Amino acid sequence: MKTLIKLSALTLAIVSLFSINANAQDGGKTTTGSGIRLNVGPDFGLPVGSFKDAYNWSVGGSVQADFPILQDQLYVTVNGGFQNYFAKEINGVSGEDLKLIPAKAGLKYFPVQNFYVQGEAGAAFITNKSDVGATKSAAFVYAPQVGYLFNVGGNNYIDAGVRFEGNSKFTDNGKSNNLLALRVAYSFGL
Repeated sequence: MKTLIKLSALTLAIVSLFSINANAQDGGKTTTGSGIRLNVGPDFGLPVGSFKDAYNWSVGGSVQADFPILQDQLYVTVNGGFQNYFAKEINGVSGEDLKLIPAKAGLKYFPVQNFYVQGEAGAAFITNKSDVGATKSAAFVYAPQVGYLFNVGGNNYIDAGVRFEGNSKFTDNGKSNNLLALRVAYSFGL
């Protein structure tokens, strides 16, 4: 965890240096558009660490709203969705899929034109708690992400991001549940 925090801080510092140079060259203008943006799309993920012992992969979808704080550079995000983790077959017995409803809020920062760094935190609610043997109904979730907005015309974009998502324990004596995920969403301005 300490290594991840240090790596995230180093990445943010390097990206900020590039941002200063890019803003000096283009006058600070970006093409992300101003105003509230909505984006909707699928999420795909691979469990990592001990979480991969019980689950193969995940698929889901989410809706996110981006509210501008600093025009074209800093946004507050609100994100909600559904995620299904497909259980592995262990010793010939198929496990139960884990179904989560994550609700997160955070910040999205554009240090360079169309490239962003995003961090979110919130809760992941377990919809099938008794089926998977969870002792908790919800878990703390955090998700650092990097991504890029590909313009598809006007104020419309394809928002492609890669994130690490960490969930706290689903059981009292369990371990944290981590995921590497890809989100590709259609983004449009209101």
